[in-house]
Amino acid sequence: MKRSSGARLGATAAVSVLSLALVTGCSESESNGDKGLGSQDDAPAAEALSAAELQKLLVAKGDVDGFTFSAVDKTEFPAEKKAITGDEKCKPLTYVMSGLAPGDAAAETNTMATEEKSPTDTASKSLEDLTEGEFEDAFGDSMNINVTVVGLSSYDGDGAEKTFKSVTDAVAACAGGFTAGSGGEEQKITKVTEKKASGTGDESVAFTLTGDMEGQEGKLQGEVVRHGNNVAAYYTMNIGALMSGKDYDIPAALIDAQAGKLK
Repeated sequence: MKRSSGARLGATAAVSVLSLALVTGCSESESNGDKGLGSQDDAPAAEALSAAELQKLLVAKGDVDGFTFSAVDKTEFPAEKKAITGDEKCKPLTYVMSGLAPGDAAAETNTMATEEKSPTDTASKSLEDLTEGEFEDAFGDSMNINVTVVGLSSYDGDGAEKTFKSVTDAVAACAGGFTAGSGGEEQKITKVTEKKASGTGDESVAFTLTGDMEGQEGKLQGEVVRHGNNVAAYYTMNIGALMSGKDYDIPAALIDAQAGKLK
């Protein structure tokens, strides 16, 4: 993992972009061994979408204003789960940070959404004409951009429910931190904090990952949402906020746009 980025699990890709994540009750007859009509056993098992179907449902250009979309760079993000190392119980969170399906999906796809930035007054000036204060403000503002990896995955049967539970279990079990790595390099996440989720889909969980970035504390944002037997995962980084220590969130408009395509 890239040590300055949050360990090859996303910030290096963000920097390069800025430079140019069934329960049913039993009836009385069921308790007597008679399942009856319309029971869970009679319902057809959920079937996963194909990769092609999933790709059509992935948020893209034209679905939401204010973002550009590009392919996730596999030289910066792990292409396969087998490349990922670290604490086993926390791997669902590491997968989200890597743009990979948090569970054993039948199909998955992803994209990178970069927030478009409006030009500032200082943008029209040459570097030589900027005061020291203007230069610092312009540099910080240029880096204050949310870059989000959006991943979609689809599951057979109750796979989506199990996958979502694995994420919520990891948020609780890994609250004290964990290590995550790929390519022989590891990053230390010092804390995992659950936060208010978007509330979209059938169930959702959001979390902040606090990492040690070369001795400086940095925060990364994640959310996982289950939509039936599909799971949407969001992982957002903001280099400017990482540098300044300011809070930021996964763009709500992006989550809403993706949720709308999964209804």
